[in-house]
Amino acid sequence: MVEATLNYLADMSERPTYYLYEPPPGTPWRNTKGDRRRLPIHDARDLASAPSLDEEGFALVRFETAVGNLWDAGAARSRYYREVEELVQGVTGATRVLAFDHNLRSATVAGRNVDGVQGPVRYAHNDYTERSAPQRVRDLLDAAEADALLRHRFAVINVWKPIRGPVRGAPLAVCDARTIQPPDLVPTDLRYEDRTGEVYSLRFSPSHRWFYFSSMRADEVMLLKCFDSESGRARFTAHSAFDDPTAPPDAAPRESIEVRTLAFFAPSSR
Repeated sequence: MVEATLNYLADMSERPTYYLYEPPPGTPWRNTKGDRRRLPIHDARDLASAPSLDEEGFALVRFETAVGNLWDAGAARSRYYREVEELVQGVTGATRVLAFDHNLRSATVAGRNVDGVQGPVRYAHNDYTERSAPQRVRDLLDAAEADALLRHRFAVINVWKPIRGPVRGAPLAVCDARTIQPPDLVPTDLRYEDRTGEVYSLRFSPSHRWFYFSSMRADEVMLLKCFDSESGRARFTAHSAFDDPTAPPDAAPRESIEVRTLAFFAPSSR
């Protein structure tokens, strides 16, 4: 267990909004304020039972890729996506899995200057909401196919992998989904030039329990449940990068790739 600072959303009267492109003149990049909390973050490797996607909302899986260069966007989309789809299908029992986008992250300024590479996200959030998750299905598939699939259970599962390990700098913390209540999740706009997305920011609750997997290796991935259409399971798993106070000063900067997937299930998949 370590103690570290996590950034929650401070209470506010207006709808939280972040701009992901240069906003109009006079408009701030965001209208939010952080609520910084120093909290225990438990090492999930020490748990007596391994966390699962349907209970805690996250899981650690051994996984090796045949893709030599994950910084190559073409190779990631053409080859790594297929590997991730097979992995998620095997872990979840989904009848169909669709990998639909990915983010590359680097904790170095030089790394972030590479086109398409972003820094670790250091605020507590969940990638999809009750509204935006089904909308993503409609965005990606034709109307008839989307309508048919949305009649049954589906989930959005994020597959987070270190490109190199062990991860000591800016590891990923995840909040046990069982400790998150609906009022903790605040719909938040992400403004792009051509559309507006929606995520959940997380409001602090003393009930939250946070975990991470220490020193994640390049042959491991963390699966996070960002949405599940079916109640009775983990549905939302908020997460955030954090600064590990026990990391050595010369720890290698974190480099990681996360692939978002849609997992579709047969009606009798429970």
